[in-house]
Amino acid sequence: MTSFTLADLERIVSERSQADPGTSWTAKLVAAGMPKAAKKLGEEAVETVIAATSQSRGELVGETADLLYHLMVVLRIADIPLGEVMGELEGRTVQSGLTEKASRTAE
Repeated sequence: MTSFTLADLERIVSERSQADPGTSWTAKLVAAGMPKAAKKLGEEAVETVIAATSQSRGELVGETADLLYHLMVVLRIADIPLGEVMGELEGRTVQSGLTEKASRTAE
């Protein structure tokens, strides 16, 4: 088990987003803006789904790491701290997912 956390990843993404885009993939993505970063996040999401349904455990682990990284970049560009997302998740734990879904209006 590793001691590396999503908070560590958030910090690294924040630091690297300030680097020279010529030397940092993170800085390059941030400089390209939300459309590019969101597109990359979507690509990684699709690759994660494919890995989950048809590939090895190692592929799923790798694609999930890519997905989480690109999600952190998107959150950085949107200026949404991880703590805000975690607070939302925490708030959702007060009731079951089925109860929460049933309380929504029809979409």
